[in-house]
Amino acid sequence: MEKEETHIAIFNGKRIRKVWFAERWWFVVEDIISVLTDSKDSKQYIQKLKQRDEVLGEGWVQIVRTLSVQTEGGSQQMNCADTEGIFRIIQSIPSKKAEPFKRWLAKVGYERVQEIENPELAQERMKQLYEQKGYSKDWIEKRLRGIAIRQDLTDEWRNRGIKEEIEFAILTNEISQAAFGKTVEEYKKLKKLNRENLRDHMDDLELIFSMLGEAATTKIAKTKDAKGFDENKFAAKQGGEVAGNARKELEEKTGESVVTEENFLDIPEKLKKKRKIQISYAS
Repeated sequence: MEKEETHIAIFNGKRIRKVWFAERWWFVVEDIISVLTDSKDSKQYIQKLKQRDEVLGEGWVQIVRTLSVQTEGGSQQMNCADTEGIFRIIQSIPSKKAEPFKRWLAKVGYERVQEIENPELAQERMKQLYEQKGYSKDWIEKRLRGIAIRQDLTDEWRNRGIKEEIEFAILTNEISQAAFGKTVEEYKKLKKLNRENLRDHMDDLELIFSMLGEAATTKIAKTKDAKGFDENKFAAKQGGEVAGNARKELEEKTGESVVTEENFLDIPEKLKKKRKIQISYAS
């Protein structure tokens, strides 16, 4: 079976999840609707859209395909459409953004061809996107390394019998709970995040301990040859505890919490870091 490969694209500053499958891009339909309509309830908008355009509604199953999309909590089955399908959906959406979005779609397809010929381009484009959003180069390097470590872990889980999206979410929460004392949702609530990616709003230390927890989990699962959900759940807890113990030791020696409620929604990471340096100099 061909493995879906999830990436993030940016259109007008908004995230659109896309999956490389069957030699072409498939875009998460809900993300497209959110970008073009600013709708607070994309699912409801889609239902009304299909009712308003009966031809689109009748042909929906031919246009849209359910694919596995990687999210912070694990893999989820989501409605996706390829470039041709998205063009058809756009025809039924009254939006001034439609034309520039069509040009953006065409560019995204071309960029993927370039990335297949030269994989380093994909990483370079991701770096550029983070830089445009105000992240420092040091932070970006850690973030990209974290993505690679996370991919290694999820690949290992799949090889060891983890298939369902809810299982990925539970195992991820086991690591997070043991490493930080919070589930992913509790962590996002602390940082006042909704759909945003939690790790895009972690500072350097939070990213480091996330990587440690997931790398340790991968190592433990391999060493103990964990099979199935229960054994991998135990390995996830142990891996998270490795990071959790290191975090607690650092907090004890510094008197400061690693877990922070700060996010980068209002102030870019690079500027926030500069502000911290200025405050420390002033004190």
